[in-house]
This record gives sequence, C-alpha cells and structure tokens, in this order.
Amino acid sequence: MNRDLIEKLINIYNVNSKHSNYQKLASNFDGIIDTSCLNVFSRYEDERFSYIKKHVALKNQNILDIGGNTGYFTFESVNEGASHVDYYEGNKKHAQFVKLACDAFGFSDLININNDYFTFSDDLDCKKYDVIFLLNVLHHVGDDYGNVNSISEAKKNIIKEINNLSFISKYLVFQLGFNWKGNKDYGLFDNGEKSEMIEFIKKGTKGKWSIKNIAIAEQDKRGDICYCDISDTNIIRNDSLGEFLNRPLFVMESF
Repeated sequence: MNRDLIEKLINIYNVNSKHSNYQKLASNFDGIIDTSCLNVFSRYEDERFSYIKKHVALKNQNILDIGGNTGYFTFESVNEGASHVDYYEGNKKHAQFVKLACDAFGFSDLININNDYFTFSDDLDCKKYDVIFLLNVLHHVGDDYGNVNSISEAKKNIIKEINNLSFISKYLVFQLGFNWKGNKDYGLFDNGEKSEMIEFIKKGTKGKWSIKNIAIAEQDKRGDICYCDISDTNIIRNDSLGEFLNRPLFVMESF
C-alpha cells in the first residue's frame, strides 16, 4: 500500500462525523497504518469477535454486515474465510474508507460495498445469508434512519426489523444499546438492566429466532475485557464498565 493511499485512509478515518472513530482497524492494517495517527475509541471489537468466531462458523459463509462502520467485522470475516460479505453503511466517509481499503487488499471480489442504510422492509426480497452482523444499529431508528417518533414505537420497530431478518439468514449476531437514539434520557427499558433487554428480545422474537448464546463483557483484575457466556453474576448491571459494556451480545438462529 503506497504512502499516498495510507495518508488518504488516515485522513478519511479521522474525519469528525456521527459514529466516527467507533471501530479499531481490522488486523489487515497491522504494520501498514500507525494507529497513533488515528483518533480511535474502540468498542472492544477484538474481544467481541473472539467470542463470535467461537460460536458462529464464518468460513465459506455468505455474510451481511449492517451498519459496518469502518469495516472491522467485514474484513475480519474475510480473514476467517468468508466466501462473500455484503457491507451496508450509510455514512459516506466510512463507506469510502472501506472501499479504498478493499481495493488495496484485493478484496473487491469478496466484499460488496453499499453506501446505503439497509432497508428493513416487511417483504425483504434479497438474497439469503448464512450470517448477519447487526451490531448496535437498531436503537438509532428514528434518528439515523426510519420514521419513528416515540420509545414505544421504536421498540416495536426494533422487534419487527429483527424478525424480518429471520427470513433471509440462518444466524444473526446482534447487539442493542439501552438508550433510544443513544440519548440517556430516552431509556428503552425501565431500569436499564441486561435482564430486561434479554427478556424483551426473547419474548419479541419467539417463533422467529432461537437465542443460541448470550455473551456479557467481564473485566479481570488487570482491567482486560473478555466476553463470556451469561451467568448469574455477570447478568447484573455493572455501571463501572459504562453503558456499552453492559450491552449483551446475542447469537441467534432462525427457525
């Protein structure tokens, strides 16, 4: 990768926009881009992906990455042997970053880039997938996309959109924020508890999805984060970790 392209990627990544700097770079960039040049606020991508690939086969799979940001999960899926990834991202700069990197890595035949918000319609008429990544997108309904005007409406919409995906994929890897539009004044659940979110997803997707695994972030004595299977202890909200690390990570299988 030539120096001009590296500088261009750095400049695009560092553009200040909504949801910018949300992902660390995929391992493909190791030794190519000096991350000290980037304003990265990682959301523990490595830790989440480590859990995901233990529970979902990605090799030779057809994958849909909805709200793919700067492409961490898209690129790492290809690294794990995915046969194809359809990447959707409404942010123009993020999609531009992924397109440039995709071409540079020779992934153009493996990754299809869509600079659009994915359409969660009632009659999805698109190709089938083996795995869908839908990570921390749906609580932005009525803000980044869609016409929703209340919390109750947002919650109905979230369940409808999850369930619509059951017709086009075997597996769904899913996370949801606790606050509608990311605004702490608009809590989706009365007490902001993991158990409330889990019950909401379990009840709302009954008959469409089976929850195979739920992972919860834990912090060890050294301060390192690991995503572990749900337990009686880690299901309790831990405010010291912040809102993001309290979000459960769901692995779901369609009926």
